[in-house]
Amino acid sequence: MADPRRRYLEQLVALGDKELVLPVRTGASDGAPPRGSGELAGRTARTAPGCAAGPPLRAPLPDPPARVSEAVSPPPRIPAGLAVEARRPSTDLFVVDPVARLDTLEAVASAVEACRKCGLGQTRHNSVPGEGDPHAGFVCVGEAPGATEDETGRPFVGRAGKLLEGILKAIGFGRTDVFICNVLKCRPPDNRDPEPLEVTGCSPYLHRQLELIRPRVILALGRPAAHELLGTNASLGDLRGKLHRYRGIPLVVTYHPAALLRNPNWKRPTWDDVRLARRIYDGQAV
Repeated sequence: MADPRRRYLEQLVALGDKELVLPVRTGASDGAPPRGSGELAGRTARTAPGCAAGPPLRAPLPDPPARVSEAVSPPPRIPAGLAVEARRPSTDLFVVDPVARLDTLEAVASAVEACRKCGLGQTRHNSVPGEGDPHAGFVCVGEAPGATEDETGRPFVGRAGKLLEGILKAIGFGRTDVFICNVLKCRPPDNRDPEPLEVTGCSPYLHRQLELIRPRVILALGRPAAHELLGTNASLGDLRGKLHRYRGIPLVVTYHPAALLRNPNWKRPTWDDVRLARRIYDGQAV
C-alpha cells in the first residue's frame, strides 16, 4: 500500500509549495517525516501528534511539474460550397421612396392606376392622376375628384371644372396651357372630405408631379390643397391674398370652384387671387 505521507507531500508539490516546515521528532534518528499536517513556509508550524516541539526544519521540495500549454486550434474552415459573400445593397430600402424614382408624369399616372394604398383604390371607377401640359408654368391643385371625374378619369370636368376653365380663360390661359390635378387621385365616397391616411398615402404622387413639372406658379384651390402643400392648418381666410412658397415655387391660395358654386359672393376675392397668380407668373413685382 502506498505511503500516505508520500502521497500527502506529492499533493503539496502539485499545489505549488516550494518548502515544507517539519517539526523535529524527539529522539528520532531515522529522519522519517512526522505524522501530521505540514504547513506552508512562513506559516506557524503545528506539532504532529506524539512529537515534542522543536526548531523547525525547512526541507526543500522539488519544483512542481510544468503545466502543459494548451494547443490553440485553428479556426474551422468553411467548405468552399458554403462560403457566402456579403453584398451591400445598392440603395437604402428605408430611405428611397419608390415614387421618387418615377421620372415622367406618365410613370406617375401608371403608379396611381396600380395604387391600392387605401380603400379608395377599391371603390373608385377610375383613377384621376391629372392632365395638361407636362412643362406647364401654371399648375392648379384641387382637393379630390368628384363623380364626373371618377367616371371619366379626368380632373375638373364637372360643373366646378367648367367654372375653373372660365377663370383660367379670364387670365389668359386655356385648359391645355396649364396642368390640373388633385391631392387625392381617387374619389372619396359621396364626395366626403379626404381622411388623413388617404392624404398621407396619395400626396407623394402630387409632390412628385410638381417636382417633375417645376412650374413658375401654383394655384391651390381650397383648404385641403393649401394645407397639404404648405404644411399648415391655418384657415383659408388667413392664407388668401398672400404670396406663399412651396419648395421655392410661388404659391397662391384661393377658393375651390365648387365652393364658388355654393357661394357666389366668393367669386370677387377669387378673381383677386387668380390675378395675383397671373402677375407672379408674368414676373411682375407683387
